[in-house]
Amino acid sequence: MAKPEIKKSLQQFDDELKQLYITGQWQYEGLLAACIGGPKPRGEAYLWPWKMVGEKLAEACDVLEESVTARRSLLFNNPGVPMGGTTHTLLMGIQMIKAGEIAWAHRHTLAAVRFVAKGDGKVFTVVNGEKCPMQPNDLILTPQWTWHDHQNPTKETAMWVDVLDVPFMLGLNQPFYEPYPGDKVQAVRDKPSEHLQQRAGWVRPVWENSQKENLPLRYAWKDVEPQLRALADQPGSPYDGVALEYVNPMTGGPTLPTLSCWIQLLRPGEHTKKHRHTSSAVYFAAGGEGTTIVGDKALEWTKNDCFAVPNWAWHEHVNRSMSEEALLFSVNDSPIVNAFGHYREEPEVSLRSMSIPAVPVPKSK
Repeated sequence: MAKPEIKKSLQQFDDELKQLYITGQWQYEGLLAACIGGPKPRGEAYLWPWKMVGEKLAEACDVLEESVTARRSLLFNNPGVPMGGTTHTLLMGIQMIKAGEIAWAHRHTLAAVRFVAKGDGKVFTVVNGEKCPMQPNDLILTPQWTWHDHQNPTKETAMWVDVLDVPFMLGLNQPFYEPYPGDKVQAVRDKPSEHLQQRAGWVRPVWENSQKENLPLRYAWKDVEPQLRALADQPGSPYDGVALEYVNPMTGGPTLPTLSCWIQLLRPGEHTKKHRHTSSAVYFAAGGEGTTIVGDKALEWTKNDCFAVPNWAWHEHVNRSMSEEALLFSVNDSPIVNAFGHYREEPEVSLRSMSIPAVPVPKSK
């Protein structure tokens, strides 16, 4: 008499499939059910205080005696992102070069921005042959695959915030890198008339085909601050205060295809409403002091502190001073999320949702 066939268990079948590099879709049903209401925030809300970072940068100046062979940059790793990164798509850090130093020229497919914390305008970054002076609160772009080097001919150290799309690009397996051929610094364009930045303003040459992406751009604080002040009496965003985006002047779109940069003014005593969105963000406190509450965690920041807010995490901002303004520079990955149509906000979509000021109505006699 034949023995009855013993039926495989689901676990045994799953184990067999695993050996064949196959997974049954039923394995994902629990994962999908866990996504009801949205994803869990990727990473932690975390703050890197300037008191600690500044001390380590000073030590780095001793340990790394020169910046020719290694960039003196401290990068912030979120404890909740095992693969590395300040958020799951962004990498933030602070870079310092000493008096008389250079940071050698190279290019890569990683997009980067530089927000200046210390510099006198004689310090500069060269992007594709164009000099970009570096003064406090200036923003300088080094778009993907543009040559760039940093030079400090002064007698003081210079310092800036770096933000790159490293985790995102590594996730796509798209990293390319190339050192500048021959020398450590780039050849510089001789004439201002050859600068692409001269072609990104209100008027442009009619005889040329305009370049719209990967432009060497410097958003000088002397130009940005008046615009911020001019709008400071407006209600602003109930969630972010008076927040302005640095836009590509040729397209009107985000700062870079993968990075959106903001400058954000919190008026004395201002406490924004809490919200959450599918983009993640990193912040640099450019002035003042405040608290950013992320979930049940309070990140208390002062000037030069850096912090991360993961995606889909409830957060709100507070200016702790009742007499002084607070200023935040931030970079978020909303261009990536928007590119796939996945940008969401709760409790409402606040980005570009309000009407512009109406045409004034003539006063009645």
